[in-house]
Amino acid sequence: MVKIILRNKKDTEEFGIKLGKILKGGDIISLTGDLGAGKTTLTQSIGKGLGIKDYITSPTFTLINQYKGRVDVYHFDVYRLDDVDSLYDLGFEEYFYSDDGVTIVEWGNKIRDFLPSYTINIHIEKGEALEERYITIYGQGERFDQIVKELNKN
Repeated sequence: MVKIILRNKKDTEEFGIKLGKILKGGDIISLTGDLGAGKTTLTQSIGKGLGIKDYITSPTFTLINQYKGRVDVYHFDVYRLDDVDSLYDLGFEEYFYSDDGVTIVEWGNKIRDFLPSYTINIHIEKGEALEERYITIYGQGERFDQIVKELNKN
């Protein structure tokens, strides 16, 4: 488990870009945190690190958006997901078990049982200052260890 304090929006963006540069096809990120904690902001920064030129928006009503970059991004937002059968309708396995892109799931805790064991979990909490955020990253496996090692490099 890794804990990081991001003091402002610039720190959050820099962290997301750094993480995006580390990620590769087949990686899955589950983002959790309260409304307004910064899940979409972090996703946008990760996208920048992955070479996404388009503006990333939250797919709250469509459940998934796809973006082209150095590595494609499959961006899920399952906040409004009422029925997990909708995941089957979307063909989620094609995204979750593909090496073609990075899958980012906002509100991943709602579909925890569907996420692979190697998912990188990132929990975001609002800090004491307006833009401050507390990030907790946890996961398991060799890929998680590689990502943590790369994040700890200067």
